[in-house]
Amino acid sequence: MGIETENMMFDIKIAAYLLNSSQSKYLLADLASDYLGLENPVEQEKSQKKQMSLFEELEEDYSEDYFSTYAIGKLYPVLCQKMKESETWSLFETIEMPLAPVLAQMQYNGMYIDQEELKTYGKELQAKIQELTQEIYQLSGCTFNVNSTKQLGEVLFEKLKLPVYKKTKSGYSTDVEILEKLREEHPIIEKILEYRQLNKLNSTYVEGMLPYINPVTHRIHSYFHQTVTTTGRISSTEPNMQNIPTRFEAGKMLRKVFKAENDNVFLDADYSQIELRIFAHISNDPEMISAFQQDEDIHAQVAAKVFHMDIKDVTPALRSKAKAVNFGIVYGISDFGLSQQLGVPRKEAKAYIDEYLKKYSGIREFMEKIPEKAKEDGYVETLFKRRRYIPELHSKNYNVRQFGIRAAMNTPIQGTAADIIKLAMIHVEQALKEQNLKSKLVLQVHDELMIETVPEEKEKIQEILKECMENVIQLSVPLKVEIGEGKNWYESK
Repeated sequence: MGIETENMMFDIKIAAYLLNSSQSKYLLADLASDYLGLENPVEQEKSQKKQMSLFEELEEDYSEDYFSTYAIGKLYPVLCQKMKESETWSLFETIEMPLAPVLAQMQYNGMYIDQEELKTYGKELQAKIQELTQEIYQLSGCTFNVNSTKQLGEVLFEKLKLPVYKKTKSGYSTDVEILEKLREEHPIIEKILEYRQLNKLNSTYVEGMLPYINPVTHRIHSYFHQTVTTTGRISSTEPNMQNIPTRFEAGKMLRKVFKAENDNVFLDADYSQIELRIFAHISNDPEMISAFQQDEDIHAQVAAKVFHMDIKDVTPALRSKAKAVNFGIVYGISDFGLSQQLGVPRKEAKAYIDEYLKKYSGIREFMEKIPEKAKEDGYVETLFKRRRYIPELHSKNYNVRQFGIRAAMNTPIQGTAADIIKLAMIHVEQALKEQNLKSKLVLQVHDELMIETVPEEKEKIQEILKECMENVIQLSVPLKVEIGEGKNWYESK
């Protein structure tokens, strides 16, 4: 209705999230109990009473409202004080609170979706699924329910006699990890993996997307949440717009149904290798810093150092291996994990990691020190002082401890990237408003921002995106943004 909400200065849920990002829910009654020792009298009465009359129910609503107002008023000074003590107050004041109206606006703007095209795409998927089903029947020599784990297990391991890697109480395991191991054993595996991909695509993203198309705007207005992830990343639901598959062509094609309306175009601004750039800055590794400052191809540089060759001689295959090592290191990958990813022996994968850590000593030092410091402090921090508590580091269980180590290494990097893009979004939205532009911010997917741009503002928006995103923070390496353009989401990437 064109009414601007003013004075949005404190959100209890966001404050509680910054104090502890590991909780699954931030219910007011729980926060009142945890921080104030205050119990909701209505809840207590409810648990004591079996049945209530209509009048008591009406009375209960008033009491509930009164309790909520009272609890919020009491929580406010307590949470303020706690954020100041944990040094998260600045993050709350300069990033999280200003971001809330930006996310609300982005949800309100939504993304136009071509409903007919989505249905056509669904029909094409169904035809391909039917075709694959027949091929699977042919290769197995029998008909069965491909969606049934039990029946599929019997066909693969009893009828076709494929090697058994894992059995459960209910039968044979046929999860994706097992199927990947069996890929070379029989041509049926390739078909099953493709069948599953397309089936998920159809059920989750075609049939699953249709109910969310707004009948008035013909747009999808996804919910963006800022209190869900432990690292500080924004998440999206109803539907999840950040999870549309991009690793295979059929998934990418789905992006074609998201269109810029009328003569508008999408401008998609993507941070180039932001996590590796932050990694270089945080670890203070001279080799990596130098590569980014010289604007070298970081993956080719790593390949040259790890495989002992001149950068000019690095082949695309070796660059690809180096890329897997680069990103694997950021996520605390093990030699086993890397060997699986690259399809090489574990010993070879270990040699890659060892060689990498020998050449990039700053990174090795960071990886050794951060879990120890996190164990001592109980938490890790981003450059903006966002905290993540990691109690897993003290676990007696080896796997839980290993998870804690990976979280300690990755959170400062992924969390800082999340903080940077949030701040960039605030600056972009501010520039759109100040300059009275018609273009709208419609989507954020981790390292990228998308604006639906009116044609006459295109150059201006490109300037704004580059300016706001690249200069949001001064690191020891430059931040770099690549901007794509297209009539639909697929073209703009």
